[in-house]
Amino acid sequence: MIKVGDRMPLFKAMAQDGKEYSSSDLLGKKTIIYAYPKDNTPGCTAQAVNLRDNYRELLAQGYQLFGISRDSIESHIKFAGKYDLPFPLLSDPDHVILEQLGAWGEKKLYGKTVIGSIRKTFIFDESGICIRIIDKVNTKDHTAQILETV
Repeated sequence: MIKVGDRMPLFKAMAQDGKEYSSSDLLGKKTIIYAYPKDNTPGCTAQAVNLRDNYRELLAQGYQLFGISRDSIESHIKFAGKYDLPFPLLSDPDHVILEQLGAWGEKKLYGKTVIGSIRKTFIFDESGICIRIIDKVNTKDHTAQILETV
């Protein structure tokens, strides 16, 4: 689990755009990685749509944006296509990257304790150092939360 001040974990993952991304590819730009539980669920859709609607503003602020979940590439393709998402969605079916980030573990779901993806957002500087972690994500206005760091 990373903390503010830690380096971005080393990883490689495929995205719905057919590209493989590695943590080393992300260096040189401010990077947002948002971990979310599942494609096409109400909260995850609201969050993705909010980020989509404000994507140009994030780019203008110098950020690159990536979503990550356990969903398959095929699921990401459908989700990104359905909502016209302009940013890569990384597939982490074995939740290795999610665990490295600290976005996998015990959580409450409909009153039950389960193990799964935890909604969190990680913001890294150009050198790959974590400068902020958002633990309580407002799915409907997530961009505003992110831009509070600027």
